[in-house]
Amino acid sequence: MNAFRALKYLASIACALLSTGGLIEAEARTEGIIVDTGQDRCFGNTDEIPCPRRGEDFFGQDAQYQGAQPNYRDNGDGTISDLNTHLMWSKAVESQKASLEEAEAIAKSFKLGGFTDWRVPNIKELYSLIDFRGYTGFGAGWELPANAIPFINTDYFDFRYGDTRAGERYIDAQWLSRTRYVSTTMRGDKTLFGVNFADGRIKGYGYQRPGMQGIAKRFFARYVRGPLYGVNHFIDNGDGTISDLSSGLVWEKEDSGKGMTWEEALRYAANLRLAGYKDWRLPNAKELQYIVDYTRSPDTTHSPALDPIFLATPIINEAGQRDFPYYWTSTTHLDGPRPGTHAVYVAFGRAIGEMHGEVLDVHGAGAQRGDPKIGASALGRGPQGDAQRVVNYVRAVRGGGVVLLNAQSSRNSSRYPYTIRQAEGRNSGTETPMGGKNGLSPGKGFAPGPAPGMNGPPPLSPPFPPQPPQTAIVTCQDKVAGAACTFAGRRGESLSGRCFSPPLGNLNVLGEDPTNPRPPDEPRAPAQPPLACRPEWGPPGGANHPPAPPP
Repeated sequence: MNAFRALKYLASIACALLSTGGLIEAEARTEGIIVDTGQDRCFGNTDEIPCPRRGEDFFGQDAQYQGAQPNYRDNGDGTISDLNTHLMWSKAVESQKASLEEAEAIAKSFKLGGFTDWRVPNIKELYSLIDFRGYTGFGAGWELPANAIPFINTDYFDFRYGDTRAGERYIDAQWLSRTRYVSTTMRGDKTLFGVNFADGRIKGYGYQRPGMQGIAKRFFARYVRGPLYGVNHFIDNGDGTISDLSSGLVWEKEDSGKGMTWEEALRYAANLRLAGYKDWRLPNAKELQYIVDYTRSPDTTHSPALDPIFLATPIINEAGQRDFPYYWTSTTHLDGPRPGTHAVYVAFGRAIGEMHGEVLDVHGAGAQRGDPKIGASALGRGPQGDAQRVVNYVRAVRGGGVVLLNAQSSRNSSRYPYTIRQAEGRNSGTETPMGGKNGLSPGKGFAPGPAPGMNGPPPLSPPFPPQPPQTAIVTCQDKVAGAACTFAGRRGESLSGRCFSPPLGNLNVLGEDPTNPRPPDEPRAPAQPPLACRPEWGPPGGANHPPAPPP
């Protein structure tokens, strides 16, 4: 390990090309430790499942592998140190958003913790903070739902949702980076990349507000200092693999050559035998995003956003253009009324959507989104009409000090993501995203409220959809999964939907290593809970529109 770190150090001195749309910065030292996503539960195509064993369906997903665990230190002076990446961050988030130009000017004069060398982070630095224990949540309209969980650890970092009282959506919680897209999005908009810590995505954002020439779009800003982060140093090993000396990961040089569902992608990676190794896996979201080359794009370099040392299969996209694929990750994207149905992908080609009947690059090559694990491909998801491809490509990975877990990671119900802290300010409101009330603690911001959940003790898992009412279970007693059903909701309203198997909750079956198998007489898992009627939410104002959370 010492030899590897020495090699990584020498490599980082020799190569300091920062991915900010062509900006080159010389730094004597870089860091490339990829912090784990934090995801600690396993999922099938639709719901949470016990973590499978090798050879079983859905083996090899994010929660079953553990890399460098998030490790922060609050320095007590408004700064947070990441003990993995050695980056230091500003803790606070200002209620006043800033444009990129404004944020860069602030960084130049910023004095915090006795330091003056602060900067606006690049997209890889900013994304290093994302935590996929977050959950977008769902509720009525644009208002903050009671079950939302930020995609950042609020034990350490102040966080704000969008200010709904100022006309924003609650998910308008985009943090900017200084990484500019080398192409353009929409209809020629100059674009920067940012991370939305409310819904767990990287997106390209136009510099200016749509239709408002000369008015800059503003974002939340968080400032960073310390060693340059995100500089890859690739070496072709001559055996079909590429090593990244900055992270210690070894990558498949070629991709899968065809698209596949998420379950098939997990199986492809787990069964891969290449260069004498059989410990290949599907990369998690942060591992895959770390190899994006933000100086490249199909429109500017006629290539994917990927170092040309790799080989990528060209495709024809939904607009009929020569393009490059989306690639699956092993990370489930918890989003919407059915968390578990989507998995994270990274777009190495244009991130396609349909706006006003026109198919466009709406998010930029290098964006990170979520795609359904099963179903049919379609255009039109979300405000930018995202392309849902369902079958995406794979580039497998191994190494990097990542280990297969023999046991489920422990969970502390008094900390993130079970207790959420929001920053003091107008748009933070008086409720935690988990539904508890907050009280102001003088000099310390908002203290955590009571335990999250439905008026009771803290659940063993963060509350995805609330447990179904008894009426939703009774109506499906004599039905099969997928059958149509109708039941009376908690407020007496009539709701229609389909019978499904509710989330398993905290059925923590171990993600075993084959060298330490489960005894043959050990039960596979507790019995599956009974079917329940899941509403199929219609448009706002419709009969099946979800009611607002109770006050």
